[in-house]
Amino acid sequence: MNKSNVGFIGAGVMGAPMAANLASAGYNLTLFDVNYQAAHDAAASFSNMSVADSPKEAAKISDVVITMLPSGRYVQKAVFGDSGMIEGFNEGSLLIDTSSSEPWLTIETANALKDKGVQMVDAPVSGAQAGAQAAELVFMIGGEQDAVERAIPILEALGRQTYHLGPVGSGHAMKCINNLITAMTFMSTIEGLTIGKQFGLDPNVMTDVLNVSTGMSWISQTHIKQRIISRKFDDQFKLSLMVKDIGIATAMANEMNIPLPCSSLGHQLWKAADRYAGEGSSISEMARWVEHVTGVEITDK
Repeated sequence: MNKSNVGFIGAGVMGAPMAANLASAGYNLTLFDVNYQAAHDAAASFSNMSVADSPKEAAKISDVVITMLPSGRYVQKAVFGDSGMIEGFNEGSLLIDTSSSEPWLTIETANALKDKGVQMVDAPVSGAQAGAQAAELVFMIGGEQDAVERAIPILEALGRQTYHLGPVGSGHAMKCINNLITAMTFMSTIEGLTIGKQFGLDPNVMTDVLNVSTGMSWISQTHIKQRIISRKFDDQFKLSLMVKDIGIATAMANEMNIPLPCSSLGHQLWKAADRYAGEGSSISEMARWVEHVTGVEITDK
């Protein structure tokens, strides 16, 4: 894949640093975001990054287009909506969706694009904002082998690992499963810390113990001291998006008649936390909801 003609749709928390890393790697980028100022700000430092007026324009001048959007509905709007990519794609183009999308919507989108001679790969990420900034994302990929092989060189400029899980939709299935596990781990970790804090244990020391014991997780390593004990509650990932991803996983399970006793209850609890935290809240605010319910604050005092 030569380093030319890549479109990028979405200049948010994840999209802006991803686009910057592609530009730094030598790709010529055409960036679009519904927030024109966000796209302009992201492109300002790069001579090889321009801003498009629509997804259609970005697709028309790009061999490959990457989307980083909140859900599959937003991706479908960018593809099929007014001045959508489907009006601009050339035959043989490739769409790489790095969003956390619903697998069934991804399959719908891929099938419609296939009729137009356009391939699609779903390649959602793990690594959060820090991973996007450092180009250390992990990609979970779904798609046909030849399309995935086209995507890999671009994804390698954005991350440290790629995993091809199966046909289109497989990457998005893995992403929601990963986030389901993360969400349940997060909530149980916070609840455990409230028990210890009320008993008189220091949450900092408890976290140190977890990080060398079987309770260790990404949450204990990167979130508890940094965002909860510090009282910053500032992770850029939105609580509502985690609720969405849990919902995708539980919907998949329901469709396959798989009961999920723990996760189904957890989904309801996460939704309660989202209602308590309010629109636009950080995922970190789930911990504050647990504190509200239990009456115990996870502080070092």
